[in-house]
Amino acid sequence: MKEPKSILMNLLKQSRNLFGILFILVLVSCKQEPKNTVITGAIFGTTYGVQYHSEDNVNYQRQIDSLFQVINNSMSTYQADSDISKINHNEGVRVDSHFKIVFNASKEIYEATNGVFDPTIGVLVNAWDFGPEGTIIALDSLKIDSLMVSVGLDKVNLNNNKIVKDNPNTFIDFNAIAKGYGVDVIAEFLESQNIKDYIVDIGGEIRCKGQNFEKQKPWRVGVELPHFDGEQSILKVIALHDEAMATSGTYRKFKTDSLGNRYSHIIDAQTGYPSKTNLLSISVIADDCMTADAYATAFKAMGIEKVKAFLATHPELKVFLIFENDKRELETLSLNGFPED
Repeated sequence: MKEPKSILMNLLKQSRNLFGILFILVLVSCKQEPKNTVITGAIFGTTYGVQYHSEDNVNYQRQIDSLFQVINNSMSTYQADSDISKINHNEGVRVDSHFKIVFNASKEIYEATNGVFDPTIGVLVNAWDFGPEGTIIALDSLKIDSLMVSVGLDKVNLNNNKIVKDNPNTFIDFNAIAKGYGVDVIAEFLESQNIKDYIVDIGGEIRCKGQNFEKQKPWRVGVELPHFDGEQSILKVIALHDEAMATSGTYRKFKTDSLGNRYSHIIDAQTGYPSKTNLLSISVIADDCMTADAYATAFKAMGIEKVKAFLATHPELKVFLIFENDKRELETLSLNGFPED
């Protein structure tokens, strides 16, 4: 029979061995459960969310918020001292690289869509009380015609880092493209930090790369079912692979006339009136979110048949349309290989 002390020593030794095994198991378990860093906040009149995986779990909240501030200082029409606000009030300023990138992209898409996408429509956006500068009283066809004189991105040029306007009343508004650009800026910052798995979401405009490292699955995003009463529900969920998606719709921000006709917040650059169409939601997938954002807006004003014709020569854009048929029933249309559920 062993001495009590020997028995106690054996028990202690077994306990240490057991603890060591458990400690190893905990370490292995931790390694098998990777976590994403999640950052959220408010920007551009909406909310943003960023998820990414990094080996050292660095939190980039401060850098991301700083980048947002730089973009706001450059292109926010809601910020009185921003570069774009100064330009709209004919103050001479030298624009930064962010402004130049968005301006040049806007020019390209303006020309590609024959003027359907036009950031100078901002004066009409304000006139219809969809923008930052309030309502123009007694808005009629004569007033609209007078405002349309200043509309047209072909009347605005970039010369030596300065914006030159043919008409001093031209009002530039990048709200239909700047949010997507903001997504791209954050995505490219993360890539500069060697982040290979991320998703950036600003108010439903999204760009991702790699996979959801925590779940070890592709990033999945939802396409909303249109509701005019403010309710939110998802129509379909798709996987995104190293690409961006933006959605433009009329089911949240619209006006209704005395006959019950709905008019969207997207102004037709050809007429100066809110776009009237049976299209309720347009989702566009592209390589970058700035491009997706701009085309989602342009397609809303085009209508279904013109969108189909345009996409026949632009296979790089994948599009999902939700619209009302003649019976006011919802229908959907996938174009250029927009992914299924």
